[in-house]
Amino acid sequence: MTELKPGFLAQLIVKGQEGSRLILDGGEHDILVNASEFDEIPEIGKEIEVFLYMNRRGELAATAHKPSMTIGTFGWGRVIRIDEREGAYVDIGSSFEVLVNKADLPRVKALWPKTDDELFMTLRTDLGGNIFARLATEERVLELIEDAPKDLFNKNLKARAYRLLPVGSFFLSIPENYRIFVHNSERVQEPRLGEEVDIRIIDVRDDGTLNGSLLPRKEERLGDDAETVYQYLTEVGGKMPFSDKSTPEEISEMFGMSKASFKRALGKLMKEGKITQSDGWTTVK
Repeated sequence: MTELKPGFLAQLIVKGQEGSRLILDGGEHDILVNASEFDEIPEIGKEIEVFLYMNRRGELAATAHKPSMTIGTFGWGRVIRIDEREGAYVDIGSSFEVLVNKADLPRVKALWPKTDDELFMTLRTDLGGNIFARLATEERVLELIEDAPKDLFNKNLKARAYRLLPVGSFFLSIPENYRIFVHNSERVQEPRLGEEVDIRIIDVRDDGTLNGSLLPRKEERLGDDAETVYQYLTEVGGKMPFSDKSTPEEISEMFGMSKASFKRALGKLMKEGKITQSDGWTTVK
């Protein structure tokens, strides 16, 4: 029989049942699995696939709840809680949670994942056989990604951040597994590790990877700017001493946008018949 180790799947034969647990043939030592994990209890002599781990007594045990990754394979694990002293505890789809050590998380805690973020990772064991999580390295990610088709330009993809660098953020699209790089000039703020975002594709590279942007399209920005200006107008009684003649400094201080963006927003609102301009004032119709 192949050596049985925690962190791996194994095909084992059911030898019998002891109370609420099934006895599996582990060679020199029997391995126990809870019978309640099965919708239909397997018959004696049947071979079943289980995931192996070390229980609290330091014994090799099994579970029928197979995780989304094992030692040597990679998958997404959902963050279920954060411990500032230890790191992130992650649900791997099995009957227990595993820890991503804080040393593997970003130095800036604001970039740590939050509950329900998902991390792309694999499993490892310590000297005692206890299972913990390890984030996927860039080298392994490059081995696992899929080549992106050329027709993705200017389309949006759902993706999760798996690597954060000062120059930009790296993502994997879900579920396709395309690799996407977002330069820091193409985002308003840096995403958290494991955060799911909507990315607009701005380049399909010859190597099958993608460049993306977290900034809205021009027409989307125009709509947001117009909404900002119109909301301000309604809040101040429908009239404001700002127009397309206002200085860039005045506009930036009041609205946090460039004069060009402000003028485009006013033009949109005028085209929609929502405002008028006269003598340096803008008024709601």
